[in-house]
Amino acid sequence: MINPFTELRDFGQAALLRPVPRDHAQSDAAFRRRRIVAGVTLVMGAVMLAYSLRIPAGDPSFYWWTIALALVWTVGAFASGPLHLGRAWTRDGGVGQPLVQSLALAVLITGIFLAGAVVVAQIPALRGPVDELLDHARYGSLPLVWAITMINGVGEELYFRGALFAAIGRRHAVAISTLVYTLTTVGTGIPLLVLAAAMLGFLCALQRRVTGGVLGPIIVHCLWSSSMLFLLPIMLDVFG
Repeated sequence: MINPFTELRDFGQAALLRPVPRDHAQSDAAFRRRRIVAGVTLVMGAVMLAYSLRIPAGDPSFYWWTIALALVWTVGAFASGPLHLGRAWTRDGGVGQPLVQSLALAVLITGIFLAGAVVVAQIPALRGPVDELLDHARYGSLPLVWAITMINGVGEELYFRGALFAAIGRRHAVAISTLVYTLTTVGTGIPLLVLAAAMLGFLCALQRRVTGGVLGPIIVHCLWSSSMLFLLPIMLDVFG
């Protein structure tokens, strides 16, 4: 008989705590180059992110700025050095692509955020900034906003859980990459976005440490972002 508590414990260890063996060692010169490129990319991306999220809803320039931001993250990530897709543990103790594992984590964090939306809907001071952010989808083209959101999500993961994570080194990469990712959202002036970045960044960083690559974090990020785009407005309207 399957014990759900044991299954959940084993899943948590395999998905978030027990790294898959790999060898992604770099030379000292390559590591220094990665750090320089990652640093320059971070400054450019943080400034562009803060500006893009302050563009009024319905302004077409929002799309162009967001696409440009995704390009900055992506180009900076690949320019910094090699990136890896990563591997995940399977139930039989082997390794495979981090698909099912990452999808399950995405469902978990999405459920937590949607539950939190019930509380946010009751507090105008918290709901107001979130509504302003979601207005880009309400007053613009939802399919276009979704496509850009996915592109930007992939770009962020390539950089933050790819280039930046590798540039930090093996010690404290989860904590430092999460902190940096969170701080880049402070300039948006949206407290809940900062909190979301902290939680999402920490989860994706743990996946990056375990899998050794960016595929798992990309799956988590994109599914979470899609859920927030399509389901969060519904939760706010229903419970508001």
